[in-house]
Amino acid sequence: MKRTRLSLVLSLLLTLTAGAVVTGPAQALDNGVGRTPPMGWNTWNTFGCNINETLIKQTADAMVSNGMRDLGYEYVVVDDCWFDPNRDSAGNLQANLSRFPSGMKALGDYLHARNLKFGLYQAPLDKTCAQYFNSYPGATGSLGHEEQDARQFAAWGVDYLKYDWCSPTGSIDDQVRTFAKMRDALAATGRPILYSINPNSIHEKTGPQRNWGDVANIWRTTEDITNAWNTGQTNGYPMGIQNIVNVTVPLAGYARPGQFNDPDMMVVGRGGMNDTEMRSHFALWAIMASPLIAGNDVRNMNAATSTILKNANLIAINQDPLGLQATQVSNDGTRRVLAKRLSNGDVAVALFNQGGGTTTVSTTAAAIGLTGGPFTLRDAWTNAVTTTTGTISASVPAHGTAVFRVSGGTALPANRIQGVGSGRCLDVNGASQTSGTAVIIWDCHQQPNQQWTATPSGELRVYGSKCLDVDNAGTADGTGVIIWDCNGQSNQQWRFNSDGSITAVGANKCLDVAGNATANGSRLQIWSCTGGANQRWSRI
Repeated sequence: MKRTRLSLVLSLLLTLTAGAVVTGPAQALDNGVGRTPPMGWNTWNTFGCNINETLIKQTADAMVSNGMRDLGYEYVVVDDCWFDPNRDSAGNLQANLSRFPSGMKALGDYLHARNLKFGLYQAPLDKTCAQYFNSYPGATGSLGHEEQDARQFAAWGVDYLKYDWCSPTGSIDDQVRTFAKMRDALAATGRPILYSINPNSIHEKTGPQRNWGDVANIWRTTEDITNAWNTGQTNGYPMGIQNIVNVTVPLAGYARPGQFNDPDMMVVGRGGMNDTEMRSHFALWAIMASPLIAGNDVRNMNAATSTILKNANLIAINQDPLGLQATQVSNDGTRRVLAKRLSNGDVAVALFNQGGGTTTVSTTAAAIGLTGGPFTLRDAWTNAVTTTTGTISASVPAHGTAVFRVSGGTALPANRIQGVGSGRCLDVNGASQTSGTAVIIWDCHQQPNQQWTATPSGELRVYGSKCLDVDNAGTADGTGVIIWDCNGQSNQQWRFNSDGSITAVGANKCLDVAGNATANGSRLQIWSCTGGANQRWSRI
């Protein structure tokens, strides 16, 4: 269906109000850790402030004995309420000795002796979350103590810091500066410490407003999770599984080794949902390259929970070294398809049924970027292997997710498209996946928002499901170029010509950098073909 100008304006307004348009790529933190999404366990979801040394040791031992550690669950993260309400006379953090009588260094040693890693919680302002809500005494946040606290963490052998804003104060710029202080303080210790931040607690939801990979290894995209399928929240407290997926899927362009979107600790095994929904929760976290941080009591898991958390096929998809988050191939409101390219050339595909009844969810090998065939499909849940010439389909129960690892065929090549005149590449502004986002030129890099796949039908696809699109099917000189859901219309068909120009088939005009500009952020448009350098392109 041909969209209207009003629908485009509304889409752009939604993008702007979500804060998703952020020009240019972030410089990755690249501190050597978190090359794949971290896996482990966190105290908060089940135990809150009711934690102690015995609980942590029992949990660590359970993770070893039940096989979780050997599957990759390595971080044991002690959340809020581990500390004495007061710093010592020198201003140092200290353990709450009634809860952790051996101290935090000894706890870290206990974990390391079992080939596990040690995680701790702290907050960047004056209070932690529990202190902010008056459920724990004191005011021992890291504000003004960043370097001192980072040195303390390193001395205790901490491998993972969860750093939680938990305040309504501060602009997003304030958050960036404040989170960066601890980033730099951790780096100065010389100890590799995975840095996890949450900018959303009791605050405007700034997590999805930028690529935080220049600040942290993982960053929360939403408010806190709860063990429910759908809480009706766009991004507010609390968040159900469906709600979190809706926020996090469009942020796929930010994920890469060393930096990942974090949709929060898992609630698998905590009740509130049926087993189908729990399986879907885990499958979606896995294919979205999300941290797999368990939040249940792993000392006492039933068989269904254990089977979900220890699914080796899904863990392998999550831990693939390419570090890509799945991109959306299609979504009709009920049937949603996500695909994640893997390092050996396979593609993982999730067929997600968002509806209330069983339905068939389908896609094709071509839609997920594969050609040729035949193809082998391995079901991540049953391990059953089937073959297909191209159709990928399953009957999926309500709120269920079927996952297949697709092998065979050849990947359709993805290229960067570089302007001859500018030397810069076609770039989706801010790595947004929102329809209506402008396509600009920017310094060439390897991020997914510059990876364009030319299909046999003449599309130029990005993120798998979005197409380079002449705005509102316009034909006039100066009409802008955007991304939009691929729909097969002529305003999404392009032809590469021998002189380096690219023709918009529907308008019979050339892809053009407005005003012969060469600067980062310059807009793209269509224009009558002139042969100028600003209309010539090469695939690199």
